[in-house]
Amino acid sequence: MSIENIVSQFEQRAASAAPIGGTLKFVVDDQPIVIDGTGDQNTVSAAEAETDCTISLSVDVLQKLRDGELNPMMAVMGGQIKISGDMGLAMKVQSLMG
Repeated sequence: MSIENIVSQFEQRAASAAPIGGTLKFVVDDQPIVIDGTGDQNTVSAAEAETDCTISLSVDVLQKLRDGELNPMMAVMGGQIKISGDMGLAMKVQSLMG
């Protein structure tokens, strides 16, 4: 799965989700994807930026999360997902995963 496909999927889901109330960065195999939910609508970009919360994971783990094959809490506890910053914002990610 390419970073362009991942960004496109996040754009589709973010557009239909309520604004997350902060900025969130996914670092997927060292590629940043920023979701800005501070305005009336979530926006998505493949750019590096300072954010309120950062979630680092691999493309493989992201696909398993999206497909419901992996429990997010178990992935965090198992070290497959690393989260830094605002944990409350990280909890809102479920609305963006579909």
